[in-house]
Amino acid sequence: MHAIDRTRLGALLDRERAMHTLRTPRSRAAFEAADHLLGRVPMTWMNKWSGGYPLYLDSAIGNRVRDLDGNEYVDFALGDTGAMAGHTPAATVAAVQRRLSVGGITAMMPSLDAEWVAGELARRFGLPQWSFSLSATDANRWALRLARLVTGRPMVLAFSYCYHGSVDETFVVAGPDGEALPRAGNVGPAVPVGQTTRVAEFNDLGSVEAALAHRDVAVLIMEPALTNIGIVLPEPGFLDAVREACTRHGTLLLIDETHTISAGPGGCTAAWGLRPDILVIGKSIGGGIPCGAYGVSDEIASALHDHEDADLVDTGGVGGTLAGNVLSTAAMRATLGEVLTDAAFEHMVALGVRFREGVEEVLARHEVPWSVVQLGARAEYRFCSPAPVTGTDSAQAHDGELEEYLHLHMSNRGVLMTPFHNMALMCPDTTAADVDFHTVLFDHAVADLRG
Repeated sequence: MHAIDRTRLGALLDRERAMHTLRTPRSRAAFEAADHLLGRVPMTWMNKWSGGYPLYLDSAIGNRVRDLDGNEYVDFALGDTGAMAGHTPAATVAAVQRRLSVGGITAMMPSLDAEWVAGELARRFGLPQWSFSLSATDANRWALRLARLVTGRPMVLAFSYCYHGSVDETFVVAGPDGEALPRAGNVGPAVPVGQTTRVAEFNDLGSVEAALAHRDVAVLIMEPALTNIGIVLPEPGFLDAVREACTRHGTLLLIDETHTISAGPGGCTAAWGLRPDILVIGKSIGGGIPCGAYGVSDEIASALHDHEDADLVDTGGVGGTLAGNVLSTAAMRATLGEVLTDAAFEHMVALGVRFREGVEEVLARHEVPWSVVQLGARAEYRFCSPAPVTGTDSAQAHDGELEEYLHLHMSNRGVLMTPFHNMALMCPDTTAADVDFHTVLFDHAVADLRG
């Protein structure tokens, strides 16, 4: 199966689209009646769901989702990591209810939970000083500001096809000569990305060295494995070499673990012994309640405290009225302390292995030249083999029709995959039977495609 039979794929896709329409009339009607929502959805990314319209949520508990038509799904999407703790985890719900029962959601005042959460993040990730946001996007934005202040340098270095939320400096791809070009589709950036950002290719140390050689890069922002262009793992020695290069060139290293916390309780930073100067985390640690956080080294904290021009208390452009609110910190404390525990990750990672091995067995039996990559509790299949090693290579492996077919084949039979890719995430409520159910459906989808 070295080439896709596009005629057959088209017919299969028509079949799955028709089945989607028959199974979900209430979702379709709700979508068509949403005249006052931009793009007919509350957040425009929700239009990424396959089939022409999104499924509408009725309820979500654990790793099960029910739509308006009463269809139930095994959920491997898990809110694109936001529900890594499972939907409505009991400990988080109880903590939120306790917080609401005594009064107060946000009062521009701290509670005791914030220090507990900061201490737990310090234990997991190794950075001693923490501050909170409402998303990893905000945490990244503020962390980049702090890095520019501390170093006195203007530029950011990011990897081609990286993902750090909606941070303008990171919508970048590498041009033919290594120049920073805007990633297609970015909406209304304030300035051309080349004015703020230098670019490198993931797993290409030479491109990192070339960017840092300008000596104007304040901070290299990176995921330790790319996760939003398909999972791209680092090659042996690459991350250590990046750390050494940043130190040598006077550049800070920011590691964004928002997705890569799937590697374990302390993300890739703990699992692989990484040494960031700044670390960002978001989404999953609040059990579904909006939150984010960034941690810094003692050296950066001291430099910020001693900087004459840094007004972090008022007009510094760092912070937001709702950041660190007592509801978010209560949710984070419960989620980190009682849900996303060491034991939970042991269970989730073991299921990640089971998922990957199931996909590998199907691909081998049907002689399909695709690949599957695992990052702890997360796994994703790609339409190429071997798996890509750079963001640019991974982007070129995209196949929109094939992706939609697989997504619809899964959802029409009771499994949800992340709508952006072919990614599956395990949560504490996921079972071996759920993983095996996906393997069976994946086998059927590939067999139908082969004919």
